[in-house]
Parts: sequence; C-alpha cells; structure tokens
Amino acid sequence: MSGTLLGDKRPSSQNLKYDGDIEVAIDYDAPSSALQATGAEFDDPNADVDAIGVLDDSPYPEVRAAIPNTDDPDMPVNTIRAWAIGIVWAVLIPGLGQFFSLRYPSVGINPLVAQLLSLPIGHLAAKALPDITILGCRLNPGPFTIKEHILIATLASPSGGESTDIFAVQRAYYGQNWGFLYQWLTNMSVSLLGFSIGGITCRFLVDPPSMIWPGILVQCTLFNTLHSQKYAGMGDRGGISRKRFFIYAFLGSFFWYFVPGYLFTALSYFSWVTWIAPNNVKVNQMFGYASGLGMSILTFDWAQIAFVGSPLANPWWVEVNAGVGFFVFIWLLTPILYYTNTWYGKFLPMSSRTSYDNRMKNYNVSRVINADSTFNLKEYQNYSPLFLPMTFAVSYGLSFAIITATLVHAFLYYRKQIWSQVRRSVAEQPDIHARLMSQYRQVPHWWYLLIFLSMFACGIISIEVWPTQLPVWAFVLALALSFLYTIPIGMLMAITNQFVGLSTIAELIIGYALPGRPLAMMLFQAWGTGTIIQTISFVTTLKFGYYMKIPPRTMFTCQVVGTIISITTQLAVQAWMFGNIPGLCEKTQKSGFICPGTEVSATASIIWGLIGPARQFSPGQIYHGLTYFFLIGALLPIVPWWLSKKYPKSWYRYINVPIILSASRSIPPATASNYVPWLIVGFIFQFLIRRRHFSWWAKYNYVLSSALDSGVAAAAIVIFFCLQYPVHDTIRANSIQTWWGNTVYQNTADAKSMPLITLADGEKFGPSSW
Repeated sequence: MSGTLLGDKRPSSQNLKYDGDIEVAIDYDAPSSALQATGAEFDDPNADVDAIGVLDDSPYPEVRAAIPNTDDPDMPVNTIRAWAIGIVWAVLIPGLGQFFSLRYPSVGINPLVAQLLSLPIGHLAAKALPDITILGCRLNPGPFTIKEHILIATLASPSGGESTDIFAVQRAYYGQNWGFLYQWLTNMSVSLLGFSIGGITCRFLVDPPSMIWPGILVQCTLFNTLHSQKYAGMGDRGGISRKRFFIYAFLGSFFWYFVPGYLFTALSYFSWVTWIAPNNVKVNQMFGYASGLGMSILTFDWAQIAFVGSPLANPWWVEVNAGVGFFVFIWLLTPILYYTNTWYGKFLPMSSRTSYDNRMKNYNVSRVINADSTFNLKEYQNYSPLFLPMTFAVSYGLSFAIITATLVHAFLYYRKQIWSQVRRSVAEQPDIHARLMSQYRQVPHWWYLLIFLSMFACGIISIEVWPTQLPVWAFVLALALSFLYTIPIGMLMAITNQFVGLSTIAELIIGYALPGRPLAMMLFQAWGTGTIIQTISFVTTLKFGYYMKIPPRTMFTCQVVGTIISITTQLAVQAWMFGNIPGLCEKTQKSGFICPGTEVSATASIIWGLIGPARQFSPGQIYHGLTYFFLIGALLPIVPWWLSKKYPKSWYRYINVPIILSASRSIPPATASNYVPWLIVGFIFQFLIRRRHFSWWAKYNYVLSSALDSGVAAAAIVIFFCLQYPVHDTIRANSIQTWWGNTVYQNTADAKSMPLITLADGEKFGPSSW
C-alpha cells in the first residue's frame, strides 16, 4: 500500500492543485461572520502558523486540533467488508430506533455504539476473511482502516425517516392506512430532495474553510483516537495518549451514569430547593425542573448537561450568546409575563409540553374533529379556545422572531461571502484540506439533478394519487421555502454548531393558506422543514468526509444507499408494530408503547392544521401579541451589525442574534438543568482551559467530549435492557427505583405541574367568546 500515511509527514503540495487568494481569519475565537481580514497576519497567541504554514494546515486551531493535515489516497475505503458491516448496522440502528421511539420510557440507540463496536468487528474481519477477489474487488485488502470505519459509521447513522411520524398519526388518530408504497414514496421524496439541495449548497457550506462545523470535530477526534492517529494539531505536551485518555474517560462516564441514570436519579433532576418546600407553588415554579424555570441550576448527569449539545464542542462565544438568550427570555421575560397574567398564564403551569382548555385540563382535540378529520367550528365554539403554558408561548414567539432574524442576519453578515462563493470553485479554497481533496473525483452535478427530478416526481405522485388534500402548488412552495433557508441555517450551524429550526414558518404558511387540513399541514411541514433537516444532515456528512479525506463519490453513494435502507427499515418496523402490538399508541398500552412523539405530532396537526393559526394569532385572538416577534426579529440583528462595523475590534462582533433567539426554543422540554450547567462546563473548557492550557485542550478536549457521550450512550442501553425493561410491570414496586433518591423530585408541586391559580369544579377562565 503506497501513499503518505496519516501523521507521517506533511504532504508535498507540488502535485496538488491550488489556485486562489489566501483569505484567513485573524482571530480564531471570533465568529467567522465578523472576520474579514485578508493576508497572513495572526494575533491569536495560540496560532503557530505563519504565512507559509497556512498553506499546509487550517488557519483555525479548532480544526488543527482535530483534523490531520495529511492523507493517504491509496488507503482502502470502498471495500466489500466495510459495506457488509455498514449495511447490517444500517438495518439495525434505524430499526431499533423506530421500535423504541414509540415506547415510553424510550431508549436512544446512539450511532456511537455502532461506531465503537464496528472497530473490533472490522479488525476481526481483517484477520478472518480470506484474501480473495470478488467482482474485481479484494475481500480482504489488509488491515482495517480508518476510512473503512468512517464508511461504516456513515451507513450506521440513521438518515431519512422525517415523515414516519406522519404515517403513525394517520393510522393512530385519523384511521388512514394508505399502504407501504405511499409511505415509501413520500419519505424518500422528503429525504433525497434534501440531498439534491445539499449538492447545490455544498460550495457554500462544505468547501469554505470558515465553515468549521464544530460538532463534526468531535466525531473526527473520536475516529483519530480509535485508530491512534497522530498529527501536529493535537499538541506536543506529553502525557498519556489520546486513546488511553479516551478509554479512561469512557469507562468513567459509563460507570458514573449508573448513579444519576438509575441508582440516584434525583442527582439528574437535582431540583433540591423544591425538596425543601414541595408544596409551595411559587418556589416550585422558580426552582423546579419539570414545570418550573429551573433556578436550582445543578445536575450531576452528563446527559442533562449535553442535552442541548456538548459544551465541549461549541465555541465559547456561541455559548455566551445562548446563555444571554436563556437569561433574557426564560428567566426574565417569562416570569414577568406569567405573574402579570398575560394570556391567562396564572391558570396554567409555568412550563409544560401540553396544551390546555379553559377548565385547566389537557385540550381534548377529539371534541373539535369531524368524522372526516376536518374542523368542527360549532363544537370548537362550544368547547374552549386552546391555551399554552408560558414557556410554550414564549417559544412560539421566539420561533417567529427567528424566521425574520435569520434572513436579516444572513443578509447583513454573509451577503458578500455568499456572492464570493458563487464565483469560486472548490480548487480556489485556501486551506490544505481543499488541496488534499482536489485529487479525488467530485460528484457531477447531473447526479444531483437526477435525484431532484426523480424525487420531485415521487412527491407529486404521493400527493396526487392519494387524497392528501395538498395541492401541487403547495408542494412547490414547501420546496422553495426549504431552499430559501438552507444556506443561512447551514452557515449558522457550520460556524456556531447551533441548528435553527424553522418548522413554525411552515406551519404558519400552510395553516393560513389551507386551514382545516391537518394532513396537508403535516406533509407541507415535512417538505418545507424536514427537507432542510435532511439537507443539513447530508452536508454535515459531506464535511465529515471532507475532513477525513473520503472520496466524495463514495460518501455520496454511501449516504444515498444508507438512506434507502434506513427508510425502508423504519417503515417496515412501524408497519409490523401496528399489525402485531395490541393497543399501539393508546394511553393504556400495557408495555408502554403509547407513542409520545406521535401524540405531539398529532396535537400539532390539530393546532396548526385543523384549528389553524388564524384562530390563535390573528388580531383579536389570544396570542396575537406574539406576532410582534416577527418585527422584533427583523430589527434586532441591525444593532450589533452596525456596532461591529463601527467598532470592529470590540466585543460587539461576537453578538449573534439568531443564536440568542434560537437557544431557548428548546424549552420545553429542556430546562435550566440543561442550560446553566452547560454554560458552566463550557466556560471551564472552552474559555479557561483553552486560553490557559491550550496544548491540553488541543490534545484532549474533543476526545473527552466523545468519550463522555459514548459512555452515557452505552450505559443507557445497558440500564434499559438489563435493569429497567425486565422489571416492567412485574417487580418494579420492589426495585431500587422506589427509594427516596428516585422519588423525592416526583412528589412536588413542580412535578405535578401546579398552576398559580386553581379553579373550583365547573369554573372556567379565559374569554367569554372566541
């Protein structure tokens, strides 16, 4: 096997194409949108590259700490054994994920488990398989390689399936079962249309060095650690190896998670103040984790800390923006609105995932549905308007603000960058990784065009052959919406590791355009925002392959094949479950298959598709005030942009309004137990350690993040299958899960979602007519 081994030496650039101007950021801690300097000057004390060195490595220390600047183009990747192992995982991981997604409590089948288990399996295959040739390909081309491992991981990562909940809602709530072909065509169209859009946008989101994608760096570090890769960016500080550090951290995370995850769960939901005053409603609303604002702030559970993303993967300036948004909108605005009884907030819990009627009960959507799943206006007027808990209402307001803020922010900060990328090609990018990838054949544009046309046809067939009530013009509008927002959302995620979800805009558009059609609303949302999710997923994986030097055509083929297998498996498992599990998606299902996510989707289809946004947010309606967030979102980015232009060296350049607005949209279900510890850990590692002990940070930071995530994922599966599931409905009453440390946080006003004002039997609150 020829070629330069990873980590051996820097490759010669004589045979690599490079044509373009050098354009690098001058401050690696700052957001890329604020960095416009060109040339080869650096004022980062941690930078160890000069004008010539930039050509041989990334100008960003985060990338240098995680990604090798070398490549072996002859290293085996597209092998029979890798595809065989990957396809097995492509069936198991999505299938198990679909199975447990309909159960409560569920268990997440993290792809990290497959990635870790694939390593010994790959090494075993390299030792056991004979070295024969099949169809011109060697069955055993030698030692198991890192590139083969990445191909397996790409196949093992579930992709597609954005529409499976729609079909579950149709069967469980609307009595519609239109068969496997309809489901397959719809799901394939949503997923692969995202891939075709990703192919168009990759020159904006993958090729530029400034599109770092911090979350991918953790994955890259994990693979480099497992395969003992060494390179300059990891630092030369001595100490134990990355691989040994990973093993120690993984074992520590694995065994510790048994404490907050099973033995003493109060350490996870550490709302200690509410234990002191369990019946004081105001105290529980301020300090509780279930339905309060979570000012107890502590948790000893990494799963809680990393619920909104690993604090070791996000740049510190991003975490500060998220923290500002959390404090302003959740700890300041929300209690002000609640205790002034805005939108009748005092009659509802401070925070909840559920909607309510005017009797303080969960909204009974069955009372406003006709037999044909259309809206019954008379019954709605006789029953109740729909009320939202305060954090839920604020979350909708932030969703409205994000819609306009994302577009304005992208125009102000990225318009020159976008236009510049329109005129450039991959070969003109200024870093080493672009030059190393230039030796591989790129994916031709007609591949993406072929996928777009075929999947567009699949979408038309699915909405026209079956009575979806979604017209073709709405289908085209949904795709236009996804294309409009893909680049600004992708740039924000590539720079900040924060995804800005825009499902609300799709719900608003179709809710006003086609009221009273819940299925049409769900399908429009799938093509309008589910396609964005698939595009970002596709582009993220392309960048992963870009960093790890996987041939683009191999990565493309791997993603498409993996998506087809994943979607087919998920739909088959769901069909089997509906045909073989009695009472599936019913609240009394004896094995816990109550379909909580499907219930949320069904409720959303009623709110936005059946009742419609016109009866929620139009003038004269209860939540009309939330529509002013559209204007707020459009205006907010202008101020920091103007300040950053006037004072380019000041801290104003770190302000990112879309991140400030989007960070708190995860509440609910996230709470302060997720945000405040996340900020504390981020401050320690991404600010203090990175600045004061950079060599340690460069060598171990991303290894620690991946080890903690992997340990929790493995422990969660062991706990579920070995300790929780076997005792379900049998000996649970006598198990360790009934002691004080596992129940104290459940016996509080916070856990019971108590409102500030209670009603007597028969009383109502709210407007007299609606």
